[in-house]
Amino acid sequence: MGRKRYVNAVLLSILACMLAWANDGFSDPLPKSTQAILKKLNLESSILSGLDSELRVSGDLLEKAKKEGALRITSTMDASEADTLLGPFKERYPFIKEFKVVRTTRRERVKTLLAYRSGRIITDVQTAMGGLMLDFKKANALEDLSDLPTFKNLPEGARDPEGQWVGIETNFWCIAYNTQLVKKQELPQWEDLVTNPRWRGGNLALGNRPELWALPLWTAKGEQWGKGFLTRLFREVHPQLRKEGMNALTELLAAGEFQLVIPQTQSHVYQKLQTGAPVGYHCPEPVPGTVVDTVVIKGAANVYAGKLFMNWVLSKEGQIAQYAATDSAPSHRDLIRKEFIPLGEEVAGKKVSYRVDDLQVRNQVYEFWNNLWLHAGKGMSRAR
Repeated sequence: MGRKRYVNAVLLSILACMLAWANDGFSDPLPKSTQAILKKLNLESSILSGLDSELRVSGDLLEKAKKEGALRITSTMDASEADTLLGPFKERYPFIKEFKVVRTTRRERVKTLLAYRSGRIITDVQTAMGGLMLDFKKANALEDLSDLPTFKNLPEGARDPEGQWVGIETNFWCIAYNTQLVKKQELPQWEDLVTNPRWRGGNLALGNRPELWALPLWTAKGEQWGKGFLTRLFREVHPQLRKEGMNALTELLAAGEFQLVIPQTQSHVYQKLQTGAPVGYHCPEPVPGTVVDTVVIKGAANVYAGKLFMNWVLSKEGQIAQYAATDSAPSHRDLIRKEFIPLGEEVAGKKVSYRVDDLQVRNQVYEFWNNLWLHAGKGMSRAR
C-alpha cells in the first residue's frame, strides 16, 4: 500500500509538472505569420513562453467580440506596418473580419474627443494620445483595461494606475553624441553634465521637450534634485537652446553644430546611424522612458474587439509582431531586452524611470523649465 501511494504521488507530481508546462507554453501551432516573424528575427519559439496564459481572456469577452466582428484603430502605423502587426491577430481571431486603420494626427485625436462629447464614437482603439489624455478622462470616454490578463505585463509607469490606458511601445529619451567629437569614455552621467566643464560653452544642446527626459528624471530623483540640476544646467552650463524638432536635432548633431544633444530617442539615432552619420547613443541611469499611451473608447461599437486586440498587442506575440512591423521597443516587462531595442545595449538591464501621469507634477516641471528657458542668461547660446 505504501508503494502504491508513492507511485501515485509520483504520477501526480509528473501530471502537475505537465500542466504547469502547458500553462507556461504557447499555442501549437502558432499562427503562420507569427512563425514567419520569429524566423525573420531569428528567434526561438520559446521566447513566447507563457503566451497561452496571456491570451486567456474571459469567454464572455470572446463571445461579444465575435458578435461585433469588426475593429477600428486610429494609429501612427502606415498601411504596410498595420498589415505586419495585424497578421497574427487576424489568424488567431478570424471572427474579426472587418478592419479599418486610420493614420492618427493630433487633428484626428481631437476629432475623436469632440465626436465623443457630441455623442458620436468614431473609433474603437486610439493610440498616441499625447496631451489629450486628461481631456478624454474628464469626458469619461475610456474603458477600464485593468481586467485584461496582459495588463499586469507592463511595469508601473507604463500603465495607468486607474486602468484607463496602457503603453503599447516604449521610447527611451537619452543623450545623442557626435562620435567624431566625443570619445565613448568621455560620455557623462546625468550629474556630470553640470559638474564637468567639458560640456559648457555650447557643446551641449537642449531641445525644448522637458516632458521627455527632465520629467522622468525629476520623478526618479525628486523635486530637490530636479530643481538643483536644471538650475545649474541652464545657468552654469549655458547649453544651446534649440527650437528644432527631434529629427532635425539629430541632423544638426551629425553636422557638428554641437557635441551632445538632449533628448534623443533610440530610433532617431539608429536611423541616422544607418546612413553612416557620426552619431552615437548614450543612456545614463536612470533611463528616461515614455510610452505610446493607447486606449479603448468607452461605448464604442466594437469595444470588446478593441479590448481583445489590446490584450493581444500587450502579449509577447503582439509585442514582437509590433517590433517586426515598426521597430518599436516593447513595453512588456520581459521583452525590454537589447534584441528588441535599437541600440538596446544602452538600455537593457538599467533602471527605467517613466514619465509620471500626475498633472500637478507635470505642471510643476513645465513651469520651472519654462522659467529657466525664457529667462536664460545673456551669454547662453540659442537656436539660430
